[in-house]
Amino acid sequence: MTSDSDLLRRYAEAGSEDAFAELVRRHLDLVYSAALRQVNGDAHLAQDVAQTVFRDLARKAASLSTHQTLTGWLYTSSHFAANKAVRTEQRRHTHEQEAHSMRELLLDSGPELDWTTLRHALDAVMHELNDADREAILLRYFEHRQLAEIGERLGLSEDAARKRVDRALEKLREHFAKKGITTTAAALSVVIAANAVQSAPVGLATAITAAAVISGTAVATSTAITATKIIAMTTLQKAVVTLTVAVLAGAGIYEAHQALQLREQNQALQQQQAPLTDQLQQLRRERDDATNRLSALTDELARVKKNPSELLKLRSQVGTLRQEKAAADSQSAVSKALANPETRKSIREHNKMVSSGIYSDLAKRLQLTPEQTGQLNDLMADHVMDSLDLITQALRDHKSQAEVRQIFSASDTALQGKVQALLGDDALTQFQDYTKNISSTLFVNSFASSLTGDPAMVADKKSRLLQAMQDATQSALAAAGLPANYQTMVAANPGNFASEDEAAYNIQLKDNIFAQTAARASAFLSPDELNKFQEMRADAIKNTQNYVLMERKLLSPVSQ
Repeated sequence: MTSDSDLLRRYAEAGSEDAFAELVRRHLDLVYSAALRQVNGDAHLAQDVAQTVFRDLARKAASLSTHQTLTGWLYTSSHFAANKAVRTEQRRHTHEQEAHSMRELLLDSGPELDWTTLRHALDAVMHELNDADREAILLRYFEHRQLAEIGERLGLSEDAARKRVDRALEKLREHFAKKGITTTAAALSVVIAANAVQSAPVGLATAITAAAVISGTAVATSTAITATKIIAMTTLQKAVVTLTVAVLAGAGIYEAHQALQLREQNQALQQQQAPLTDQLQQLRRERDDATNRLSALTDELARVKKNPSELLKLRSQVGTLRQEKAAADSQSAVSKALANPETRKSIREHNKMVSSGIYSDLAKRLQLTPEQTGQLNDLMADHVMDSLDLITQALRDHKSQAEVRQIFSASDTALQGKVQALLGDDALTQFQDYTKNISSTLFVNSFASSLTGDPAMVADKKSRLLQAMQDATQSALAAAGLPANYQTMVAANPGNFASEDEAAYNIQLKDNIFAQTAARASAFLSPDELNKFQEMRADAIKNTQNYVLMERKLLSPVSQ
C-alpha cells in the first residue's frame, strides 16, 4: 500500500487529486469519529470539523509530506479543530455533565465497561499521553493494525511494538482512573476497538476532497503542475475550476465555508485575482495589438488607394484584423479557458464530483440507485456548464435584468423537466424543496456552533432558527413579487453573474431575509447569540459582494 507520505508528496508536488482523495478515504472515518465525539454527536458540526482538518492538510501538504504516517497529525488536528468549533459555554456545560456521569458510574466501571462511560472523556485522556504512546494506541485500537505493521511503522520489532502498545494502554487506563473511571486494560482495549471509529456519512469524502483541493489550489497558486489532464491545468484554469464549482453545483460547499471561514476565504479570493488579472491583461493586450495593427493598415490603405492591387490586399488584411479585434473584445477569461475541450471536460468532472457530495442527502432521502445518483450528478454538472455558457453570452450581448431573468427561468424550467423525467413527480417535488431551502439549511447548520445551552436546548434553537429563516425567505419573496422557488443563495443563482442589477437586487434581498430572521429570532436567541448572528450576516454580505465581483471579472468580455 502506498504510504501516506508518498501520497501527500504527490499532491504537494504534482497536484494529484487522486492521491489526496485516497488520503481522505484512508483517514476520514478516524477524523470524523474523533470530531463527532467532541461535538456531542452533532453530525453536521463533525463534518465541518473534518473539512477543516483536511483543508489544513491540503494547505500544509509540502511541510507534512515527510511524515511517514499522518494518523497522529490528523487525530491531533481533529482534536484542536473540534475544540475550536465548540464554544466555551457549551464546552463548560458538557464537562459538568461528564463529571456528574463519571461520579455516578464510579463504582460500576469494571470489566464490563460501557462505551457511554468513555466516549466523552476519551479524546481528552488520549491527549494526556505522549506522542509515542498515543500513536501506538491509535494504530492498534483505532485503525486495527497488526503488531507487525505497527512495528514497521514505528521502526520497532513486533515484540517491541507489543510492549509499546501494552505500556501505552496501561498509561491510558491510569489516566482514566484519575478521572474516576476505573477498569482493566483488557476491558478498555475491547471497548475502544469496538466503538472508537465510526463510518462517516456517504458522500462526505467526495465533498471534502473537492473543498480541500479547491482551498489548497487557492492558497498555493505556485504549486508545480507536471502531470496530465487536470494536473496539467494552468493557474487560470484552476481558478476557473474554483469558479464553476462555486456556481450552482458547488454552491453548498461555498456557502457552508462562507459562513465558517469568511475572512479566510476573502483572502483566498483576493489571491485568486492575481492570475485572473494577468489573463485579462493578456486578452486586452491581444485586443490592443489588433487595434494598433488595424489603425496602421487603415493609414496604409489611405496612402495606396491609387494602387488597385495593393488596395485589395490591404482591405483583406483590414477585414481579418477587424474580425480578430471583435473576437478579442467579446471574449472572457472563462470563455477562452472553456474553448479547450480538455479543460472543459476537467471542469465538468470537478462539478460532478462536488455535486455528488452536495446532493448525497437528497439521493438517500429518495432512495436512489447508484445508477440514478450518477445520472442526477451528470445532470447537475451539465446544468452548470450550460449556465456558464449562458452567463458569458448574456454579458457579451448586454442583456437587461429582465432578459437575464427570462433566460435563466427557462434554463431552470428545463432542468426541472429533466429531473422529473429522470426521477418522477414525487422526486421532483423533493428536489425543489431541497434546492429552495438549501441556503437557509446551510447557514443555520454553520451558525449552530454559536448556539449555547444543553444539547436539547441547542437543537430546539437550531430548529426554530431554521424555521424563522425559511419563513423570512418566503415573506421576502412574496413582498417582492417573486416565485416561492426563487433561489436566494447568491452563488447558486446564475443571473447574479449575468446582470449587475440582478446581483445587487439578490444581495439586498438576502440581507432583508437576514434582517427579518434576526427580528424573529430575538424571541429565542440570547443577546450574545444575536450579536454573533449579525456579525455573520455582515461578513456573509460583504464576502458575497467580493465573490460576485471577482466572478463577473472572469466572465465579462474584455471590452467591458
